[in-house]
Amino acid sequence: MNYHGEAIVGEAGTRMGTSGRRTVRDLRRGNRAMLLRALYFGGPATRNDLAAATGLSPATVSTMTGDLLAENVVVEAGQVDSDGGRPRVVLRVNPAYGYAVGVDVGETQVSVELFDLEMAKLARAHYAVRSARHDPELVARHILAGVDTVVAESEVPAERVLGVGVGVPGIVEPGPDALVRAKTFGWEAVPLGALLRAGTSLPLFVDNGAKTMGQAELWFGSGKGTRDAIIVLMGSGVGGTVVTDGHIYRGAGKAAGEVGHLKLVAGGRACRCGARGCLEAYLGAEAILDRGGVVADSADEEAALARLLDDGSPVIAESVELLGVGLSSLVHLFNPERIVIGGWAGLMLGGRMLAEIRAATAANTQAQPFQPETIVLGRLGPDAVALGAATLVLEPFFQGAAFQGTVSTIA
Repeated sequence: MNYHGEAIVGEAGTRMGTSGRRTVRDLRRGNRAMLLRALYFGGPATRNDLAAATGLSPATVSTMTGDLLAENVVVEAGQVDSDGGRPRVVLRVNPAYGYAVGVDVGETQVSVELFDLEMAKLARAHYAVRSARHDPELVARHILAGVDTVVAESEVPAERVLGVGVGVPGIVEPGPDALVRAKTFGWEAVPLGALLRAGTSLPLFVDNGAKTMGQAELWFGSGKGTRDAIIVLMGSGVGGTVVTDGHIYRGAGKAAGEVGHLKLVAGGRACRCGARGCLEAYLGAEAILDRGGVVADSADEEAALARLLDDGSPVIAESVELLGVGLSSLVHLFNPERIVIGGWAGLMLGGRMLAEIRAATAANTQAQPFQPETIVLGRLGPDAVALGAATLVLEPFFQGAAFQGTVSTIA
């Protein structure tokens, strides 16, 4: 299980680290993962702090941290005074032990970023794509070229790259081929994992891009510390992540969280998914511009949306009202403790009109389960999809397992 309870599906389609019987090795790996998570998410700590945080015995913590120090996974980070005894050594995860690549396959570009274990960005490569032509082979070539570029530019040892996480639109089916169904791209069961596997031996992890953004905000951003949250991604289209009891909710077919395809209007505007009346058909940047009578190439959407905001266009006020209606439905259905609005269009709209969005949501929501101030903006910026994709690589790191040559999806 990862930090929020999801399992990783490996090449054979089985849940890694789970079986009918737990061996001593399983127990040791579980303890290692628990200790590393406590150190990673809790920050530098002494061995006593780690024993208290994990419930492991001081002897177990001492043995395991000794192993981690010997492997250079953990390093010493100073000392703190103790009550009457020798100073205690403070430990931290070594940010240079390994590196993770995060990829955002977006509407207008493929962004590839390299991070250290503290999720500090070290290098970035991006490749423009036309929204009307997301050729799968071309996208795969961009990703592979980007991986080579960021590793070379950052000058990190290639053997220290722990894996590549990829965030894509649409539904990602579990399995070694990582089949992607993304109607907005015209992708129907595209074997993205297989395409990438042909060009790299690095471990690969593929997930829906809105969910990778959601995981990033949940771990490091505005969703941190919450157990029940909704993270909404507004870009050219609209996506989302539903978090329940600290877990990303995926549903029986792994397709839950498609916030953009909640229905606002029966028989309403045509959506890119092929249906009518979807939230995305009114609130994606592409749809807002179309409703405002603005013709813009996908590469110019950001500037065009900014002009509508500057001009005080009526379509912006209408969009805020519609967003309030959509968020109200999510409040009534999930009763989240926080709603996070992210994505470049969401940050642009929310950055100027957060109070109006809160008011529109409150006007359509029962007072009892909702407080307007629980709607907040994402803190991680428009690159959150790539950052979240990079976090997919951390589970094998926590477990201390080797997954060289696999393609994994998040189940």
